[in-house]
Amino acid sequence: MLALLLGAVTGCTVTPPPKPLFSLPANAPSHRLNTAALEQYRLQVAQRILERNPSSVLHGTPQVMLRSVVVVAFVVDGNGQVISSSVYRSNGDSGAERTALAALRRAAPLPQPPSDLLDGRGHLELLEDWLFNNNGKFQLREFASPQATTID
Repeated sequence: MLALLLGAVTGCTVTPPPKPLFSLPANAPSHRLNTAALEQYRLQVAQRILERNPSSVLHGTPQVMLRSVVVVAFVVDGNGQVISSSVYRSNGDSGAERTALAALRRAAPLPQPPSDLLDGRGHLELLEDWLFNNNGKFQLREFASPQATTID
C-alpha cells in the first residue's frame, strides 16, 4: 500500500504559484504603512479613471449577471505614466477589454505614486477590475455599487 501511495505521489507534479503582479519594495520601512499607502493610491487611480471616462461609467446598481469582468494589469512609473498594460483576466469579451484598456489610457497620466511603493526600477505594478453591464458601461471594483439581486 505504501509503495502504491509513494508511486502516486512521485508521479505528481507541483506547479509553483505565479509571481505576484505587485509587491511592496524590500526596503519598505513598515508593511502596515505601505499597505495603507498602496490602498490609498489604488483609490486615487480608480478615481482618476472614473473622472476621465464619465460617459463610460455606470451610475447606479449593476445588473444581476454582469456582461463581463475585465482585470487589467498595468505598470506605472514614478511620474504616474502608464508604462505597460494588458488584460490579465477576462471572459473573452473583446469589446469590454478594449474599453477597459482605452479607459486606462485616457486616465493617464495617473497620480504620482508614493516613492516608497516603487520597486528598484522606479515602477509600481497594479491590477484593476472593470465590471461591465450589458450596455457597455462600467464600474471599478473600488467604487462599485452592490449588484442587483433580481432580474428586472
